[in-house]
Amino acid sequence: MKTEAQKVLQAMSPAQKLRAAERLYHSARQLKAAALRAEHPDWTDEAIRQAVRQIFMYARS
Repeated sequence: MKTEAQKVLQAMSPAQKLRAAERLYHSARQLKAAALRAEHPDWTDEAIRQAVRQIFMYARS
């Protein structure tokens, strides 16, 4: 039996799936930046951007 999420994904066009993936990616970067700001309130915006870039560049699953 398919879950509701599986049904929704199956009904999406490839373009819709790509847009959803892009939104998830950007949301993940924003969440990581927010977490870094909370953890390091003294860091500049540029330091946060660099840290996020490094984290996502070398991320492994």
